[in-house]
Amino acid sequence: METIKTLLLIGAISLLILQVVAVKPVTLTEVDPKILQDEIVKTVNENPEAGWKADMNPRFSDFTVSQFKRLLGVKKAPKSLLKRTPVVTHSKEIELPKTFDARTAWPQCLSIADILDQGHCGSCWAFGAVESLTDRFCIHYGTNVTLSVNDLLACCGFLCGEGCDGGYPIAAWQYFKRTGVVTSECDPYFDQTGCSHPGCEPAYPTPACEKKCVKKNLLWSESKHFSVNAYRVNSDQHSIMTEVYTNGPAEVSFTVYEDFAHYKSGVYKHVTGSEMGGHAVKLIGWGTSEDGEDYWLLANQWNRSWGGDGYFKIIRGTNECGIEDVTAGTPSTKNLDIESGVRDDDSLVASV
Repeated sequence: METIKTLLLIGAISLLILQVVAVKPVTLTEVDPKILQDEIVKTVNENPEAGWKADMNPRFSDFTVSQFKRLLGVKKAPKSLLKRTPVVTHSKEIELPKTFDARTAWPQCLSIADILDQGHCGSCWAFGAVESLTDRFCIHYGTNVTLSVNDLLACCGFLCGEGCDGGYPIAAWQYFKRTGVVTSECDPYFDQTGCSHPGCEPAYPTPACEKKCVKKNLLWSESKHFSVNAYRVNSDQHSIMTEVYTNGPAEVSFTVYEDFAHYKSGVYKHVTGSEMGGHAVKLIGWGTSEDGEDYWLLANQWNRSWGGDGYFKIIRGTNECGIEDVTAGTPSTKNLDIESGVRDDDSLVASV
């Protein structure tokens, strides 16, 4: 009897060993696959209804899915924050052009055409806001300054979210109104390396808030630029278009899917792939493609090796991926050497 038990035990152990040996080792690629996939490129480019072309963008040639997700730093804003934020609806009496590009509408404002790089950090929520306010200072007051993403990212704290781990776009604009934001000359962006090197690792933590300018001849308080207000824009097309046409580029948030990493040209709409996270960019215009598709024109902050020289188009009027979620504010004359005749109030904004 003992012999039979021993044989059964040996058999069981042998079977277990065989099962362990037979298990395929899990590779890093399987746990965290590359974000760029030939299959996604093929699926999009062979779809006659896609309306856009995909490619293996160099910007993400070494990125895994988790590294890509880190760049998508828009968090869902608390309901309490949204409730106390005014919503602007613009008059439909304003006649708008069929095509509009802020770069050509205000050619003197070179910042509008800038394509930046958020580097290793989930700071898109900060970039979209700071870039838009920078443009608006030039448009309304002729000031060619570049405002500091680093100030907002490091110093807004929990009111804006979690810095490099994501934040709330509308809270960024409230920070401009409440605290102001210094120039990038005073407080440059902490990640100067950007993503030119493979993999963009290690992932950097949120920079510390120093509240002092790197240039000794500049004072932090005097370098601050403010907004008069912070608001959301009604999601109807006309209000969004009027906002950009009247006040300049604005920040928009949307949901990113895997296929968006592969965008190269055309009018984007989600075709394939899983949801990756929330992203914020700068809305600079609109138009209609040769195929008759209405689109929004946007500037991303993934450098010029991504998409169409850093820009992309997305279908307009259907709230594709939630893209018609717009936040903005108007620049203030506070700390500016502006003639007293310029009004520093809400007169630049339509009805709230």
